[in-house]
Amino acid sequence: MASEELAKKLQSRLVASEDTEPKSEPDQDLVQASTQEPGDANEEVPAELAAKLHRRLDINDGTAAPQMRQVFNPYTEFKEFSRKQIKDMEQMFKRYDTGKDGFIDLMELKLMMEKLGAPQTHLGLKNMIKEVDEDFDGKLSFREFLLIFHRAAAGELQEESGLLALARLSEINVSTEGVMGAKDFFEAKVQALSQSTKFEAEIREEKEERQRQQTEKKERQAAFKQLQSAFTS
Repeated sequence: MASEELAKKLQSRLVASEDTEPKSEPDQDLVQASTQEPGDANEEVPAELAAKLHRRLDINDGTAAPQMRQVFNPYTEFKEFSRKQIKDMEQMFKRYDTGKDGFIDLMELKLMMEKLGAPQTHLGLKNMIKEVDEDFDGKLSFREFLLIFHRAAAGELQEESGLLALARLSEINVSTEGVMGAKDFFEAKVQALSQSTKFEAEIREEKEERQRQQTEKKERQAAFKQLQSAFTS
């Protein structure tokens, strides 16, 4: 039967693929499906088997990249951040993930930067994603989003980087206690605040100086009047 011949052919191709990849274990689904007797209940198995086998052969030939599956735990991987800080980053990520697909794409990043008051060009947005896009899918996962703050805290982002602007303008404060090596985080923002505080302090000092001078002037006038009255009395 055709299905039996197909199973034999797929089995031989599976053996050939194992010879080119000696360290990998054979896929149990492939083995079971290829040895399945004709007339079994699942008639769609040969098609699924063919797709899996072609995928494996493409990976062996270097024409396809293996699908990476990583277990991601932000609390253990980004230990420099507290749980609250990571929760704040997660809330921000979800707020701008308007598609609710677990990623921030180019248009969602565009909206984010506009909301933060630092709009970027189309090329600028693409470069922002490229800086942390480890899987080259053209969008930001939550882990890649955390990398923005990680690299900003470590001083690894260029001053003109759009990602540094994102980190500085966000409401997430990662410069508090519990962030190792990040006391200079949001340096520009802190400097702006300190300059504002300094300006206010200078105005206050000038006001106090004027009040002091006025008080001294009044005291001198009062003393002069007393001295004048003493001579005229």
